Amino acid sequence: MRVALFTNNYLPFCGGVTTSVETLRRGLEVRGHDVWVFAPRFPGAVAGQPRVVRYPSIPAATYPEFSLAVPFWPGMAERIRRLDVDVFHAHHPFLLGPAARRLARRQHRPLIFTYHTRYEKYAHYVPLRRSLVEAAAVRLSTRFAARADAVLAPSAVIRDELRARGVPTPITVVPTGIDLERFSPGDQIAARRALGLDPRGLVLLYVGRLDREKRVDRVLRAFERVAGTMTRTRLVLVGQGTQADHLRRLTNALALQDRIHFLGVRPHDALAACYRAADLFLFASETETQGLVLAEAAACGVPAVAVDAPGCDEVVRDGETGLLTKADPAALAEAAIGLLLDAERRSAMGRRAREIALREFDARLQIDRTLEVYGEAGDRLGRSLR
Repeated sequence: MRVALFTNNYLPFCGGVTTSVETLRRGLEVRGHDVWVFAPRFPGAVAGQPRVVRYPSIPAATYPEFSLAVPFWPGMAERIRRLDVDVFHAHHPFLLGPAARRLARRQHRPLIFTYHTRYEKYAHYVPLRRSLVEAAAVRLSTRFAARADAVLAPSAVIRDELRARGVPTPITVVPTGIDLERFSPGDQIAARRALGLDPRGLVLLYVGRLDREKRVDRVLRAFERVAGTMTRTRLVLVGQGTQADHLRRLTNALALQDRIHFLGVRPHDALAACYRAADLFLFASETETQGLVLAEAAACGVPAVAVDAPGCDEVVRDGETGLLTKADPAALAEAAIGLLLDAERRSAMGRRAREIALREFDARLQIDRTLEVYGEAGDRLGRSLR
């Protein structure tokens, strides 16, 4: 099969969508399929990557690290026509998503859409009235889903939201998979030494973008309470984003600069060592569609304390693989302290998290289900892809 993945987020930009696209690309290629990625031209992108086509792009005014693809590129339609693509798979409802739809319709091929993001939760990046942007985001993403031939939802809550909005398209729940050989429990002391961390004490971990919607400030304020109760604790933050400087200033204001470590961006393949170094994963976002980093932590046998919010509650099983709390620092801190003080319970949760990850988050399951959706969409269009 020849598959074209159209995404507004791709390497070297780090994030959940990039990880999902890369996991899908690798998995399809392992199965013997030919995959092309169509993405923006990000600063620092490696030139000449095989089967990666970069659209001309401009910097996003409100997020300098992000690039916006210019979706109308002379000659692109003819170039893709010559590839004789079997499936067009869009990962966003705007910019390169509509480009994928136009090409799919012209060539009478199925259009698959993965609904990765609650786009209305990112309205603060658009310099217009927030209520208008939120309404437009919901309307645009819903309309795009309704016009696709099949929709992949990373969690049941997203499937149910789209159904409630009246989307008639077949929707299949397909979480982003995890490479369970790479993301697995390992030597905690060796992992800490590799990261330059003190092998003693207890380590709390956050992995993800340092952006407003991730509420990392809430993680810092929760850790302030933890640190005040337990003197041998450290917090490690892995990631980069628009709030990085603000969070460093907050760390200094809380007088925690010796207890909080900013490790910056790490290649995805190197993240397993970060998880292995941790005793507990701390997460405060309420905008997730799946909570991919929570699944990665689970795969490494690390229990989590997270806000009880859609997406997170489908990964963290409260009282079984971690704890879900109210969305405030005090509640997060109380749950974290309880688990940090109870090594036996924490260890049992970590083992259970790994067991569930093996059963539910295997990347091979993602590829199996995605290929089934491709085949069913092709059948509905009268084009056998099986």
